[in-house]
Amino acid sequence: MVERKRVEERLADYENIRATALKLYNTFPDIASHALGKQISFTSEGFNHLVYSSPRKERDKKSQILRFDMLKKAKFILETSTTYQEYDEEIISKRVNRRGKWISKNVSSKSWGFVAIVQNFRVKVVVTQEGNGSIKFLSVAPAWFAKQYRDMKIIKMSTGGGLKVLDDDEVLKNATIM
Repeated sequence: MVERKRVEERLADYENIRATALKLYNTFPDIASHALGKQISFTSEGFNHLVYSSPRKERDKKSQILRFDMLKKAKFILETSTTYQEYDEEIISKRVNRRGKWISKNVSSKSWGFVAIVQNFRVKVVVTQEGNGSIKFLSVAPAWFAKQYRDMKIIKMSTGGGLKVLDDDEVLKNATIM
């Protein structure tokens, strides 16, 4: 069995981990989502969201490494999931360039959340769409706890004893059967 280092022990190698994650991320092609019936793109905006929590505010390096480690799981979930667990839609004000002039415009912003257990690890993947634009990968994070009341309610109302088998393919197949 290969011994994995803890995130704290890997902090010294952060730059190499980030470069490797970016190289992996750039190999991801657009994915045909069965759940949404559309293509999901992996853009630079998605990778930047793994590194920054807001403009010019970098996430904690431990959090970044954890998110980088989940990139393959995120791709796997988006490729194989036939349902999404969360949906949110809101109107946002966005600055757009119209004929060389920057103006504010209200656009619809839609977000979908995919939650799955992969390799005994609960993962949440978020994709987003602004207006009629393409659907883009936004983020991946461990789904250990819930911040929103509706998430706590869903977790509290969930049934079942967790994984029945340790084989990820079997678990995902069973989880996506309608």
